[in-house]
Amino acid sequence: MSNISISRDGLPETVLPPENPEIVNLLDAALQLDDQNLRREKLNQVAGRFPSSIEVWKTMGSCGRDIIESYAAFRVGYHRGLDALRKNGWRGSGYVRWEHPTNRAFLECLSGLQKASEQIGDFAESERCTIFLLQLEPEWQRIASC
Repeated sequence: MSNISISRDGLPETVLPPENPEIVNLLDAALQLDDQNLRREKLNQVAGRFPSSIEVWKTMGSCGRDIIESYAAFRVGYHRGLDALRKNGWRGSGYVRWEHPTNRAFLECLSGLQKASEQIGDFAESERCTIFLLQLEPEWQRIASC
């Protein structure tokens, strides 16, 4: 099924479908845990059950114990997001706008990957991510500064 429309300026715009509510509930429950090790264990269990979920990898990246763990999770989320975009008709160009809440986990993974890449000294990757974010969402700099 294609979730592509034509934007006001003629470029295609892709909107990802909503996340499975079960995944959202499991992630919320894991994030409520005070014990960091138990929280990590629960997040790993959710990732094991739903490895294609962008939201899972975004959450794991945000909860990473160090920059390398965050980098790895954001990278997986970014690639799972590309898979989901292609599955929904995206052909490698066009918008993936923040205004659609279902696109946010993917954009946050890409942003997390950009920041983590910069922190580990992979400046070329960081720059590629920055450019890609602006191609997908031209308002990204404004959005990211809020």
